Amino acid sequence: MVWIQFAVCLAIIIIAGTRLPKYGDIIAEKTGLGHVWVGIVLLATVTSLPEVATGISSVAIIQSPDLAIGDLFGASLINLGIIAVIDVLYKKGPVLHLLGTGIVLATILSMLLIAAAAASILLAHSGFNLNVFGFIGIYSPILFCLFLISQYMLFRFKTRQPDTTDNANSQSTTYASVSLKRTLLYFGLTAIAIVGAGIWLGFIGDQISNSTGLKASFVGTLFLAFSTTAPEMVVSISAARMGALEMAVANVVGSNLFNIGVIIFLIDLFFSEGPILKYVSTGHILTALFALMMSSIVIIGIIFRPKFWMKSWVGMDTTFIAILYIAALVTLYFFGR
Repeated sequence: MVWIQFAVCLAIIIIAGTRLPKYGDIIAEKTGLGHVWVGIVLLATVTSLPEVATGISSVAIIQSPDLAIGDLFGASLINLGIIAVIDVLYKKGPVLHLLGTGIVLATILSMLLIAAAAASILLAHSGFNLNVFGFIGIYSPILFCLFLISQYMLFRFKTRQPDTTDNANSQSTTYASVSLKRTLLYFGLTAIAIVGAGIWLGFIGDQISNSTGLKASFVGTLFLAFSTTAPEMVVSISAARMGALEMAVANVVGSNLFNIGVIIFLIDLFFSEGPILKYVSTGHILTALFALMMSSIVIIGIIFRPKFWMKSWVGMDTTFIAILYIAALVTLYFFGR
């Protein structure tokens, strides 16, 4: 029954996330915010709601901090792996070669937060007193402040450089007859469905951990992370097929920013035992290192733009991203046994 619940929950998340790219396209056009900003802020926030719900339920109800943190770091890996999937499906050329510098800035900022979170885990297990008010770690508000600074920097960058790259690739139509108010309403209803499924996933992950005998950190990194990133996958692939490449990649990079900067702060508030990173496995640092390597390749692909690999429409950069992702799964599996 646990696997049936897992499949049903996954189906709810996928269906709820199917319409988000069109909503994001409408909002980007009607508000003038641009596809990068909408992808990083609006779409990334909505598609990250399963991680919020799963993380809070995992620490507040199930009392499994490893499940929550494993979900966040594992989601960072899968989000970056989605870029390789987009590159395979997009037939007009290597995806990273068609993106602008706004994605580079967002990726660098996400790397900063991932590295800071990994360093915080190491310090928390090295005997440093990182308590604030006796129940949360000092790293939580620091990560949240870094997230806010990142959003400000990305907004300032957007106002200086419009989405010229996306304008050349987008196939979106003009939504003159579509109501922005109605679009926002549909966005809210979709978010509610995703949050409900995310809360359910927290309980399912704990059952999977108990029934398989695998560590909660591994279950969170693999099973829960795959399920809670299903909206990112559906949204980004759909956006890429619409031609909105900037929005597609901005969604997954923005989700990494939100997961580390906001959700760790939230679940630390809900965890009653103390600073949450003190109670999690140091194996999450390994996941963070793989995420940093994959993020580095994203930046290299956008700036350096290496020659094509195997087929004219698949980039060498995304090929290495896929290889690193598979290596991460194999390594984490043996570490999680």
